[in-house]
Amino acid sequence: MRKKFFLLLLLVVTLLSGCLDVSEPQRMYYIHGVGIDFKDDEYEIFMQIIDFSNVAKSEQPNPNPTQAEIGRAKGKTMEEALFKLYRSIDQKVFWGHMTYLILSEEAMKSEHAVPIIDSFLRHRETRYQIWAYCTQESIEEILLITPIIDKSLTASKLSNPLNSDAQESFVEPVNLRKLIIGLNEPSHEVSIPLVTINKNWQTADQSSEETALTGVGILSKDGFKGFIKDDAARGMQWMNNKTKRGQLTFKLDGEERDYLTTTLKKIGVDIHPIVKNDQVTFEIDLKYDVTVNGFKGKISVDQIRKKTIQEVKKEIKATYEEALKKNTDIYNLSEALYREDVKTWKKLQKDRKINLTSDSISKIDVHVNKVNPGRKTFDETINE
Repeated sequence: MRKKFFLLLLLVVTLLSGCLDVSEPQRMYYIHGVGIDFKDDEYEIFMQIIDFSNVAKSEQPNPNPTQAEIGRAKGKTMEEALFKLYRSIDQKVFWGHMTYLILSEEAMKSEHAVPIIDSFLRHRETRYQIWAYCTQESIEEILLITPIIDKSLTASKLSNPLNSDAQESFVEPVNLRKLIIGLNEPSHEVSIPLVTINKNWQTADQSSEETALTGVGILSKDGFKGFIKDDAARGMQWMNNKTKRGQLTFKLDGEERDYLTTTLKKIGVDIHPIVKNDQVTFEIDLKYDVTVNGFKGKISVDQIRKKTIQEVKKEIKATYEEALKKNTDIYNLSEALYREDVKTWKKLQKDRKINLTSDSISKIDVHVNKVNPGRKTFDETINE
């Protein structure tokens, strides 16, 4: 009886499926970031392979300076360039941990930008949560930058922009999911964060570099519209309900004093299309809280409220005018009309968006909910 039992057990074991075709984790390379350039009618792909042994040490300085390696290859198609890279790779490549995609200015300008995005989404291992960026800098240099104090690359700004966004929401992060939605909804344009190299960090031994988000590149189904960056892009943060925190620096009117910096929080934006005689204009209602970070001399709540309203309106209009020069709907006004009055939108739209002018924004109402001095009073902490 026992003999029969062992024979039956042996038969069952032989029928069990094995794991011979499964790759061991330590025998694979993991893609973390990818950059795409387009030069001389060829794709140039930059592939960043990350060393995951550093991830567990992300809170401490890493004694190993090599956190990642960058491979590059060119091809008439993206797939050809990728297969050229595969020839020089020792292990199987896993794409499931790909975190971000960077497009160069030339890749954005070419008609291939949308197909590039589509190609990554069709790969069965990639995800819609991949962050999207554009740049005018060297993609290779950006991919080689190590985070401050040698933290793991998985803790970098490009890997998780939401960490720094909580400190200052200058540019809203965009993943592939939001990018696709934006290209498929009026006005069929997306503002992709612009990555630059910041060189104002240093160690005791040498200067170091870090990435910074300093503006946006406007991508549409019809092609690349251009960049809006630095001060010209400041109005975008005040027109976004997802803005967590932003700063304003100004001098009070008619006062001989130093500059004052305030922090704006709890942004609330409502866009109202006003249709009259087949013409549409937009009224904007904006609300926020203000915190005073520091000041010199006597100052009042009314002064702060008045000046922040003035500066916010100024920055919103400046960004809007800059966007008009590039024929782009930076505040998605077409979509606001589409959501509220689709019949009028269908009547007025041309090439999937409505015509905008300098007078399309007819009114900006700004309301300051609360002015917080940071302490109990607006008196100076140290008296002269």
